[in-house]
Amino acid sequence: MPQTLWRNAAVATLQSAPDNPYGLLPAHDVLTENGRITAIAPTGTLHAKRVRELHGALLTPSLIDCHTHLVFGGSRAAEWERRQNGVSYQQISAEGGGINHTVRATRATGEDELYRLAAQRLTTLLADGVGLVEIKSGYGLDLDSEAKMLRVAQRIKASGAAEVSATLLAAHAVPPEYAGRGDDYLDVVIDKIMPELWAQGLFECVDVFCETVGFTAAQTEKLFQAARALNIPVKGHTEQLSLQGGSALVARYGGWSADHIEYLDEAGVAAMARAGTVAVLLPGAYYFLRETQKPPVSLLREYRVPMAVATDFNPGTGPFASLRLAMNMACVQFGLTPLEAWQGVTVHAARALRREHDFGTLAAGKPAHFNIWDTDTPVDIVYEPFRPLLRERVLHGNIQAA
Repeated sequence: MPQTLWRNAAVATLQSAPDNPYGLLPAHDVLTENGRITAIAPTGTLHAKRVRELHGALLTPSLIDCHTHLVFGGSRAAEWERRQNGVSYQQISAEGGGINHTVRATRATGEDELYRLAAQRLTTLLADGVGLVEIKSGYGLDLDSEAKMLRVAQRIKASGAAEVSATLLAAHAVPPEYAGRGDDYLDVVIDKIMPELWAQGLFECVDVFCETVGFTAAQTEKLFQAARALNIPVKGHTEQLSLQGGSALVARYGGWSADHIEYLDEAGVAAMARAGTVAVLLPGAYYFLRETQKPPVSLLREYRVPMAVATDFNPGTGPFASLRLAMNMACVQFGLTPLEAWQGVTVHAARALRREHDFGTLAAGKPAHFNIWDTDTPVDIVYEPFRPLLRERVLHGNIQAA
């Protein structure tokens, strides 16, 4: 790729300093070549034959959505309407609704259609400036269907629309054919689904829903032990509805992140701090479920646990494919500062996916993954989440469709 000078931008490197928390460099140029940043310097000090004049626009790292469930079949909108009309989730579930509805629909949907639907959902994230997205399985809950979901994630990656981190979430729920036999299903995950799909290179990390309506702490540890034996990294949906000790388990096994964490206690926070496990906050699900227990943000700050922010886009509890909205919600609902929200979708989200080498901050030598916005102030991106501020989305030095 030819050398390109992105001239006269307000460059927010997100390399924070006490006197410059956004790492903001007004009137700076970014020089790229062969898909990488080769220099960042004051305007007028760098030169290239190919120049893109930015007229003071904001240039930031690409945004990262580090927790999504983009691949699934069917819709749960009708169930949500019933709940809003007073029908309990328990009744809907007893009638075959809830996650089992999505499992049936996903199993019945062909791979090409799943890809079409996921790519369509992704477009709204791309319009928010997302350059890296995590995509989980977890609505197949058998070998063939989980493999199908993960192949879709790999097809999205191959399309070049965004970089993708794929996660195996076969331990999302107990499928209907194993009702009342959670241990038996977990054995299938451990003995068959996880090792076979890992050998096929379809995912990077294994996830689990450790909760009263998911898998117990003992079952979670059994899964983590099996993952460790195969050198597979782990993460977890933990402490969303109750305190089960899942976050501390994730930390004990060197897990990448503990996600949701509304009921996380100080012992769990301390364990995450020691292990370097990232806390992933998911305010969209908190809002949609009308929860009242907030994540322990003050404790996370006290222990200096990095806080990422993600959409948790999914059909049941978080149908909002907008990372900028999640940033705003994290500030309004959880009390994050706009800077923390920015760090949550760049620096700390990159850490949650172990992609700090190519995403999260801007620096000479890193891949040229960045956004150009029609503002010169980072807070505008958080303050007005539905204002179309994205001018250009750049991956590997190439302008992508916004």
